[in-house]
Parts: sequence; C-alpha cells; structure tokens
Amino acid sequence: MGWVRMRVRVRSPPVMQSKLLCLSLLYLLTTLPLALYVSFSDPASAASRCLVFLPFRSSAPSSAASAALFEYPREYGEHKHAIPATRALCSDPAVFSDYKTVLEEINKLCRNLSASPYAKPALRYQNGRRNSFAGNLSTVERRSFFNHTDSAVEIPCGFFKEFPVRESGDFFGQFAFFIEEKILVAHRLAMEKCNGAVVASAIFNDHDKIRQPKGLGSETLRTVCFFMFIDDATHRVLASHNILAGERGEAGTIGAWRVARLVAGAGGDHRLPYENPAMNGVIVKYLLHRLFPNARFSVWVDAKMQLTVDPLLLVHSFVAGKGADMAVSKHPFNLHTMEEAIATARWRKWGDVDAIRAQMETYCRNGLQPWSPIKLPYPSDVPDTAIIIRRHGLASDLFSCLLFNELEAFNPRDQLAFAYVRDQMSPKVIMNMFDVEVFEHIAVEYRHNLKRGNGGAGGKQGITRMASSGDIAGSSCERYLLKMWGETTE
Repeated sequence: MGWVRMRVRVRSPPVMQSKLLCLSLLYLLTTLPLALYVSFSDPASAASRCLVFLPFRSSAPSSAASAALFEYPREYGEHKHAIPATRALCSDPAVFSDYKTVLEEINKLCRNLSASPYAKPALRYQNGRRNSFAGNLSTVERRSFFNHTDSAVEIPCGFFKEFPVRESGDFFGQFAFFIEEKILVAHRLAMEKCNGAVVASAIFNDHDKIRQPKGLGSETLRTVCFFMFIDDATHRVLASHNILAGERGEAGTIGAWRVARLVAGAGGDHRLPYENPAMNGVIVKYLLHRLFPNARFSVWVDAKMQLTVDPLLLVHSFVAGKGADMAVSKHPFNLHTMEEAIATARWRKWGDVDAIRAQMETYCRNGLQPWSPIKLPYPSDVPDTAIIIRRHGLASDLFSCLLFNELEAFNPRDQLAFAYVRDQMSPKVIMNMFDVEVFEHIAVEYRHNLKRGNGGAGGKQGITRMASSGDIAGSSCERYLLKMWGETTE
C-alpha cells in the first residue's frame, strides 16, 4: 500500500482575511496610546508651563467666583465646538502677581489717573454729521492724522452719523446706536460710571454664544464692568431660549455680562451704522475709549473666546506691569501683512478679493514694509486680535481711531491695517505682542455658530498656484513681496 500524498492548506483565521479590518486594527493600535495620554493628562499642567501665578494661585478665584455665573438651558449649547489648544510649551510664560496685590495696584493706578491733570481726554475728537459713521475719509485725509504732534488738532474717530435719539453732552449727543429710550439712560450712566477697567464683547447676527468668564477673583465682578453688545438678531435667539431677564427682555444681565441691545428702530427707519455685522462689531472693538470715556483700562474679548484668567491679572501682567499702551497676541502662523492678506483672499475671509488687492496696493504705495528686525521691538506685523488689552491714553486711543478709519475705508479685517497704522503713526504705541502659546491658555476658543449659506466662502475656489516675481511686475507691492521672499536686489 503506497503512501497517499495529501496537500495540507493552512488557512488564515477569517478575522484576518479582511484588509479593511486589518487597517482598522492598525489604526486603533497606533492611536490608542495617544488617546489615553491626552485623556489622562492634566490639562492644568500644560497651562502651568505657560502661566505662572506668583506667589501662589489660591488668592485668585474665590470659591464663590469659581461657581457657575449663569446656568444656560442645555439646548443653547454655549460650550459646543471648542477648539483644542495645541501648544503646551512656552518660551516666554506670562507671570501673574498675587490677586490681592494686583487689585490694590490697579485701583491705585485708576485713582491716581482720576486725580491727575491727565484725567481729561488725551485726544480731541471731530464732531458733526457726515454721510458715514467714520466720515468716509480719503487716503490723504486719513494719513494727515497719522503724525499727531499738536494736541489742539481734532481727530476723526467715528460717531459722525446722526441718529434720532440724541442726548445732551459731548459724546453721547452723537451716540450712534439707537437704543430704546427707556434703557438708553441706564446704559449711558453705567458706561459713564465705569472708571476703572471694562471688559467688552459683542455678538451681531447671532454669530456666537454668550460665554461666561472663568477664574474671576473675589472682587472682580464689583470692580470691573462687563458689557456685551447685541443686535436684534442675537436678541431674538436669546429670547427664544428664555435667557434674557425682564418682562420684555430689553435689558438686564446674563451672568457677569450687562447686555446692551442695539436695535434698528421702529419701522426700520433707523439703522445700525453698517449693513455688515462685522463692521458694527469693530465699533465696539476699537472705540471702547469713546464708549467708556472714563475707563482707564479695557479688555476686548471676541465672542468666540471665553476668558479663563481674571481680566485684572491680564491688565496688570500684560500692560501695567510692562509699561505698555496695549497688548495683543502674535498671530500663530503669519509674520507679514501680505501673508495675512493672501490668506484672507485664499480662504475668502473677506469676499471681495479685488478690494483686498486694492487695499494692499494703497498701503504699499504709502510705505507699508514687510517685517524685519529693524521693526523691533515689534516682533510681528500680524496680531491675533481676539483679545486686546489696553491702557486708555494718547497713543492707544490714537492707534484705535486711526485703525478704525482704515477699517471703514476698506473692510473689517483689522489684521490687514494693523502694521500699516502702527508703523507710521506718531507718537509710537508701546505694544506688548505676547506669544500665541500664552494666548491659548488665557482663553478658550470656540467655533462660530454655523449658519447655512453664511460660510463666507464667496463661491467655489479656483486652482491655486504659487506666485512668482513675474506675476507682480508693475504692482505697487512688487518691492514689498520681493523683500518678503528674500529676492530683493537692494
């Protein structure tokens, strides 16, 4: 009987026969360790490397202040879509003094300023009526105010557009927002009485959620004014969630924020200064020294941001302690104004690309230069202006006025005009541009409310290619771009 030759086939288990399953297992094994690390790591440890509290943090937020300032209905979703902070290491951490020390020093600074002869407005402002909120000034007219050497010269700084509600007085006589009469006086008095520090934000067209600041010290709510400006569209959404207090919901507070509603007026006869909600927002963003004429310090917070550090600590560490006029974060990616302009056009952050090009051509013709070490101590030409901390005074007020005039002339993308104004104005503004790593740990950023058809894309993107020196021949920005690219022959 001969041997019977048998073929034995070794089959792999069925579970290993699916390529898709194998790839899925590989992905799981490679990402699981990272997910576990992120899940179990202490987020406060990353912040501790960027924020240093001296001598210890226990004096900062009290137990009462650490409690929730306002309970939102679940469907409002104020904490959805947070953007994670990706940078944990800081080359230049922010150092914060003890809260009680900061409180005493800020109060002392405000008292000394109020008692000094410099308590009067550092700038004189133009008044009157014009066909736009900022006066619709030409390039030559705007530039004529860059060199401010004569204190008697009046600066154009918005509020030229007249509205039916007029009150006596130098500024509020031309208060450009038509607020219902029964709450106008209350808001006006509260804004005038704010003689220390003010934290302000604005939401127009329901673009963001109202978020409460965190980490407040025990005296901050009694010392600092918190104002949130909203329009009708935002008011309707808040009212639909029963968030606003009062019989009709026109006025009141939401947690830390005093809410000021800016309305279009009965019958649609009166309008907010601009059709574009973003332009209405930059009125509050850059003209806080006019809205709060007696405030000594201000902190602007984009509504997409939630403060996690007490604003008095921010004022003390970034401005008062540095001898600065204002403080703002450096942009995380862009160094040159033109880089930001290209990104603005590429990603349709502003829909009119031709207008952006015209703006840059205007700036290049009038002296805009790419960043270089010669511009130090300014470390960058592009900020992230989601948080702006200011000491109200001649230089910071002038900068804000000049920049706002540029925004009306072109568009509300304030990063495009930032270095153009900063580098050419006189007197120079002392600016503390801190690292983006610090910025990511003094506030949490959230995505804007998503709206159908409101993504700002401005249509389908075309094919993108890298520009070359041949593409810019004859442009006013040719020398700028060649220097930025390192191709200059100078």
